[in-house]
Amino acid sequence: MQERYIERILKARVYDVAIESPLEPAPRLSRRLGNRVLFKREDLQPVFSFKLRGAYNKIAHLPDEVARRGVICASAGNHAQGVALAGRRRGIPAVIVMPQTTPHIKVQAVLDLGGEVILHGDDFDHACEHAVELARDRGLTFIHPFDDPEVIAGQGTIAIEILRQHSGPIDAIFVPIGGGGLAAGIATYVKALYPEIRIVGVEPEDAASMHDSLRAGQRVTLERVGIFADGVAVRRVGEETFRLCRQYVDEVLLVTTDEICAAIQDVFEDNRTISEPAGALAVAGVKKYVAREGCVDRTFVTLNCGANINFDRLRHVAERADIGAGREALLAVEIPERPGSFLRFCQLLGRRSVTEFNYRYDDSSAARIFVGVALHGGAPEKRQLLEQVAAAGYPVLDMSDDEMAKLHVRYMVGGRASGLEHERLFRFEFPERPGALLKFLQAVGARWNISLFHYRNHGSDYGRVLAGVQVPAEGAGDFEQHLRDLQYAYTEETANPAYRMFLGG
Repeated sequence: MQERYIERILKARVYDVAIESPLEPAPRLSRRLGNRVLFKREDLQPVFSFKLRGAYNKIAHLPDEVARRGVICASAGNHAQGVALAGRRRGIPAVIVMPQTTPHIKVQAVLDLGGEVILHGDDFDHACEHAVELARDRGLTFIHPFDDPEVIAGQGTIAIEILRQHSGPIDAIFVPIGGGGLAAGIATYVKALYPEIRIVGVEPEDAASMHDSLRAGQRVTLERVGIFADGVAVRRVGEETFRLCRQYVDEVLLVTTDEICAAIQDVFEDNRTISEPAGALAVAGVKKYVAREGCVDRTFVTLNCGANINFDRLRHVAERADIGAGREALLAVEIPERPGSFLRFCQLLGRRSVTEFNYRYDDSSAARIFVGVALHGGAPEKRQLLEQVAAAGYPVLDMSDDEMAKLHVRYMVGGRASGLEHERLFRFEFPERPGALLKFLQAVGARWNISLFHYRNHGSDYGRVLAGVQVPAEGAGDFEQHLRDLQYAYTEETANPAYRMFLGG
């Protein structure tokens, strides 16, 4: 079976549309990590993603009588552009079903390539189901984004280039994983020639479909996936990709949203380009791997696989990059409510810069502040800082990993409500499209009083709301059933210490 894949990869037709992307050194990141890091620049492809390799290879191998009827795919964007470009190149119709939450830049890119765009569903899985139905009804050929031998082979051509472009030894190749086509193609080829090279897949913590499947020994379907790294937001990996990754991928690392944001900044600082979140996964992975292993003087390749990012999403990336890189800590601190307290607290911080400071008068004895502090020594310095603040007699909590604090509370610190009864706090997510916020307000606020509300658009595909709702004990059952019927993803945060300190009654 591996020999057949090697033959498919060697015979893959990709260079009618794709370039042989460069393998570039990343000097800044290499110096920081004490290892040689090389970027495989698939973000330089004509559609700014590796996806056109597999899409074109599949479409190029279709018989003429099949191809003339047209092709269809489901995609959040990058595979869509590959199919649209391949369809235009072959002169056949290309229909693209995209989730309604797809960033506008990706929708417009498909339209510019001559594809017919149909927006359907809130995620890839719903779009895929609709595309399969349309393929059957209209006699189109469905081009799977990852679970197809020709697509896998097309992505595998990247491995040929890496091994040819770097003559010295390679210790590990880091590959983003969504459905698994890229990792399956690269791992199958590399392991056939150099089994000693480690293949490390990288996924977001909130979209760990391959990681969880490999751990379970069978494909699992995630109940929901995070959408920040939309290019890899897949609830269930492919059957064939799982089989190949199980055999040839050595491990899958998981990284946080903040670590992805920091990796986007790392890529920018080395080559002045901006990766999409999925495109920076491999860089986040190599940093995590080096920190875990404590290795030096090794050679690592990262697949920088895409650069299709909405411009307004950069606001969120910039806000979170320093936290993800360990260059900022967010702290909740209680200091005495008297003149000079803030000055003394800042003096305690020494030469560290205060990056953020939020406070409002609460009572005459204590002031609770939400403060950001710049770090230069990462986690060890943060531990030292927390110990230093506590030793000075200031109660302190580390909020750097508290998602509610980072998304909402840091923008809302302004006092606690008094005399408020039965308040419960919830964090909601819902698809960001016209009318969604109104629907949310009508659904939640029609029967129960909303006592706190914060909504901030981060340029993402999903809206995020923090809501306080007054729910008397006798109505709790009805309210909880209402939440289930609403079918919005939510997390109760009533016990969250950030809420208790800054917002609660």
